[in-house]
Amino acid sequence: MPKVSFEPSFINMDLLKALQENPSLQGVSDDQLQWLIDNSECRDFKEGEFLFKKGDATDHMMIVLSGKARAYSTQNNQKRELFELEPPDISGLLPFSRLKTAVGSAEVVQPTTVLLTSREKLKELVCTHYDLTEKLVQQMTSRVREFTSMQRQNEKMMALGKLSAGLAHELNNPAAAIVRSSDELKKHLAYTPERFKQVISMKLEEEQVDAVNAILYEKAKAGRQNLGLRERNKHEEEILDWFDDNDLEGGDDLAENFIEYGIGPKELDMVREYIPEKELLPVLFWLDNVLTTERMVGDINEASTRISKLVQSVKSYSHMDRGHDKAPTNIHIGIKDTLTMLDHKIRKASISLAIDVASGIPPINLLAGEMNQVWTNIIDNAIDALEGVPSPMLTVKSVKDGEFVKVHIIDNGPGIPPDLLSKIFDPFFTTKEVGKGSGLGLEIAKNIVEQHNGTLKATSRPGETIFTVCIPLKDN
Repeated sequence: MPKVSFEPSFINMDLLKALQENPSLQGVSDDQLQWLIDNSECRDFKEGEFLFKKGDATDHMMIVLSGKARAYSTQNNQKRELFELEPPDISGLLPFSRLKTAVGSAEVVQPTTVLLTSREKLKELVCTHYDLTEKLVQQMTSRVREFTSMQRQNEKMMALGKLSAGLAHELNNPAAAIVRSSDELKKHLAYTPERFKQVISMKLEEEQVDAVNAILYEKAKAGRQNLGLRERNKHEEEILDWFDDNDLEGGDDLAENFIEYGIGPKELDMVREYIPEKELLPVLFWLDNVLTTERMVGDINEASTRISKLVQSVKSYSHMDRGHDKAPTNIHIGIKDTLTMLDHKIRKASISLAIDVASGIPPINLLAGEMNQVWTNIIDNAIDALEGVPSPMLTVKSVKDGEFVKVHIIDNGPGIPPDLLSKIFDPFFTTKEVGKGSGLGLEIAKNIVEQHNGTLKATSRPGETIFTVCIPLKDN
C-alpha cells in the first residue's frame, strides 16, 4: 500500500497537531507524540480497500487521521456491522493487548489516512514513554468495556427478539380466549331473563331450593372435570339414557355442561327427588344456565391468570423492577422464568422437558438479569440443536456439589463435533444463519458466569450434549 505523498515537514506538522487534538492523547507531552510520529508510518487507503481483514495478524496500532472505514464480521457469507472507524479513533494493537488476529474486516468507505505503529515499536514505547503508554492502556480498557457493553446489549436484544415471537403468541392465546368468552357470556346473559322467569314462577319449598343449590354448589366448587374422549362418550351416553328413561327432552343441549361439571344420573336422580315432574326440566335448564355462566367466567379467569403469570415472568426474567447490583437470588426461579419465556418454542418443537432441581440450595448473590441471559443462550441453543431429532428431550438438572451449585442443561441432539467443541466459546464463532446467532451468545454467557466466579463448560457426544454452569454458593 502506497505511502502518503506529502512533504515530510508538512506531514510532521499536521500529524503533531492531529495527535495533540486527539481526546485520547490529552496530557501527553509533545516529545512523546513526536516519538510516536517518528516511529510510525502514515498510509492512505482508497475507498473499497481494507484496513484489515478477518484472520489477518494484528501487528499494528492504528490511529485514524481522516476518512471512514466500516468494520464487520461475516457469518455464512453475510455481513454484520460491528462498528465504524473514523477520526480520532485508535484501533488495532494496543500496549499489553493479547489480540493476535482480526476478528472482523474493516472496509474503507471514504478515502482514509491512518498512522500505523508496529508491534516492535509498541514494545519500545512501553519501556520508554510512560504517559503515552498510560493513555493507550486507558484507550484499550475503554474499548474493551464499550465493545463488551455493546455486544452484550446486542446479544440481549437478539435474545429478546427470539423470545418476542413466542411471547406474543403466548399472550395472544389467552387474550383471544378472554375476548371470545366475554362475547359468549354477553350473548348468554341475554337469554338469562327467560330462564329466570321460568324458575321464579315455580312454587318450590325452601328445602327443595336448598337441595338443588347444594348439588350445584358442590359441583361448581369441584370445577370442571378433565376427562378423556372415551370417558366423555361414556358419560354422555349415560346422561342421554337418563333423559330418555324420564321422558324428558333437551338431553343433547344439556349434556355438555353436565359432563364438564360431573353431573351424571346419580345427581340428576337427586334433583328429581326434590323437584316435581312438571318443574324438573326448567330446573335442569336453570342448572345448565348457571353452569354455562360458571364455565365462561372460569375461562376468563384462567386466561387472565395466564396473562398475569406471563407478565410476572417477563418482569422477573428481565428484572425490570430490580437494581443492577448482585442480590440474594433463588437460582431456580431464573431458570423457571427462562423456560416460561421459551415455552412456546419448546412446545412448537414437541420437545419433552424434564426438570430435576436440588432442594436445600440457599439464595446466591447473583446479577439475576445477567444470569437469565446465560440460561436463555444455553437453553435456546439446545432447542435449536434438537431440530429434526426424533423424540427430542431437554433436561435441566441442578445439584449441590460441596460449596458450589451445578446446573446441567442436557439435550439428546446430534452433538457438537470435536473440532468445533473447542471453538464454541470463541467470540463470533457460530454455525447458525445470519439473524439466528451472533456468535457471541456462549462467549458472553461464559463471561457472565466467570463474573460470578464460576465456570461454564461443555461436553458432547452423539445423542448427548451437556452444558454445565458451576457457581459458588458464597460470593467471595
